[in-house]
Amino acid sequence: MSDVKKIATRESYGNALAELGKEHEDIVVLDADLAAATKTGVFKKAFPERHIDCGIAESNMMGVAAGIATTGKVPFASSFAMFAAGRAFEQVRNSIGYPKLNVKIGATHAGISVGEDGATHQCNEDIALMRTIPGMVVINPSDDVEAKAAVKAAYEHVGPVYLRFGRLAVPVINDNEDYKFELGKAITLREGTDVAIIASGLTVSESLAAAEKLAADGIRAEVINMHTIKPLDEDAIVKAAKKTGKIVTVEEHSVIGGLGSAVCDVVAEKAPAKVMKIGINDVFGESGPAVQLIQKYGLDSESIYEKIKEFLK
Repeated sequence: MSDVKKIATRESYGNALAELGKEHEDIVVLDADLAAATKTGVFKKAFPERHIDCGIAESNMMGVAAGIATTGKVPFASSFAMFAAGRAFEQVRNSIGYPKLNVKIGATHAGISVGEDGATHQCNEDIALMRTIPGMVVINPSDDVEAKAAVKAAYEHVGPVYLRFGRLAVPVINDNEDYKFELGKAITLREGTDVAIIASGLTVSESLAAAEKLAADGIRAEVINMHTIKPLDEDAIVKAAKKTGKIVTVEEHSVIGGLGSAVCDVVAEKAPAKVMKIGINDVFGESGPAVQLIQKYGLDSESIYEKIKEFLK
């Protein structure tokens, strides 16, 4: 895997904003004194008059973004996921979600892969928080290609959108000619009949690698990239449940309230099947190198492979 191109999706976010800024003068980017980390500094360099640093005041930033949206502009409010979804939850809910304003939230540094910043900054609860807000679209892209497509789709969608990006460089897996991003439409990356792996974010590439290991054991695993958590592609879930009878969800997020919970809701109601959720198991993270943390918390391909083998016994 060392020769595979790797890019952090936070980098993709900054680059996508700069590209969109050339085409759309109504885009305004806000940041909370983190432009270098969230990579909105790329946009700031190109369009300084359309970049607003709100300082270390994320809740206020969401209110500013809401106000800007009422003027017909399209604001992208950017910060770490812990602050964008956690600290500013009330403002996102009441000032953006409730009036259904056209605000896009660019949340970087999500999940355990924040690494050395530790438990206080490793937000493993943001998807759970954001998907409870009525009308909020929630996207968790798997790589550079998908992240850029997601930013464009978020701009084109009228209404609030939560975009989740990571700090760690991840493999580019969607660089093929037939790749197409659609809000609420999952992508089947690998066909299989024995088990369906439904993943999002950085765990998609790890799930593909796990499927390769399973194939060596004669197990045909389907891999589905569920990049949009809300609206959820229920048809894809039902189809996978009926086809395989067994589903494994994989996410760099708490197993409570995230992708796994959303999938279980659909399965329980529309296509009963056995489900195993792989994610952060109701614990806080810790400080350490990102790759080692992913391994320790069981989100690497080898851990996924071993858990699925046990699940299928």
